[in-house]
Amino acid sequence: MVSNATIFSGRASKYLAEKIAKSFDQDLGNIYVTEFSDGEFQPSYEENIRGKDVFIVQSTFAPTENLFELLMLIDAAKRSSARNIIAVIPYFGFARQDRKDKPRVSIASKLVANLLMAAGVQRIITIDLHADQIQGFFNVPVDHLFASSIFIPHIADLKLPNLSFASPDTGGTRRAAAYAKFLDTDFVICYKQRAKANVVKEMALIGDVKGKDIILVDDIIDTAGTITRAANLMMENGAASVRAFCTHPVFSGDAYEKIENSPFCEVYVSDTIPIKKDKTDKIKVLSTANLFAEVINRVQSYESISSLFKFDIR
Repeated sequence: MVSNATIFSGRASKYLAEKIAKSFDQDLGNIYVTEFSDGEFQPSYEENIRGKDVFIVQSTFAPTENLFELLMLIDAAKRSSARNIIAVIPYFGFARQDRKDKPRVSIASKLVANLLMAAGVQRIITIDLHADQIQGFFNVPVDHLFASSIFIPHIADLKLPNLSFASPDTGGTRRAAAYAKFLDTDFVICYKQRAKANVVKEMALIGDVKGKDIILVDDIIDTAGTITRAANLMMENGAASVRAFCTHPVFSGDAYEKIENSPFCEVYVSDTIPIKKDKTDKIKVLSTANLFAEVINRVQSYESISSLFKFDIR
């Protein structure tokens, strides 16, 4: 692989960056973070990056310090004369705030894009953005990857006899339909109405699941309220089994307890966000490290990235 690339990591994603660097066949770059007694911190590169292509791995899940640390690392790389600065953001936080859906609110994902560009980022690599239009918030290249390239082979290996896909809400219909089309199966949809953010008021099933092995597909599990309610709805309507494949395991509040007490056989997630493995045995993690390493290599060698994906599933 091309040696001019150096992979660094913020503290939030070091566990993943180490695997990416190993797959890329190099050591993770050295960063030291000075922490002050008032909570302020200062990251610094502890090696020469002048003229280097610097890849900074950092998801921007809560707390917001993770985002600010990424901004500081980008700024430090710019001031250290890095040749190119590429932010690898496995989980792009604030992506659910992609539009003005009520008066007097921020479009936070656009604000984050502005901040990253102001800091000096020259390219973004991310996976399964909550909203595709976020790519248009940037005036730099965005490589938008799909976890389906990891999930589809694993789903095929499960060899479920009566496989059918489901979306936990109407917003994910396109994703469920694409999985179903690629694997030549049926799909169903859950229609939900929210009482408020993170609280589902009503949910109804559109389609037949009787005797089917259902796989719910989504990009984010946050409180797990929607997806566990969907799982219960599937079983109440005669499904033989229910599983989930979701990219980003936010798992806030009592999400782990909801999953443990749900009818799910298994819930498969990626490693874009670290999880608490001791909370439930139902959660299985599939790594994105090899995918990110291959994309970094292709960025360096000016090869096609889209050719990695035999299907376009969002």
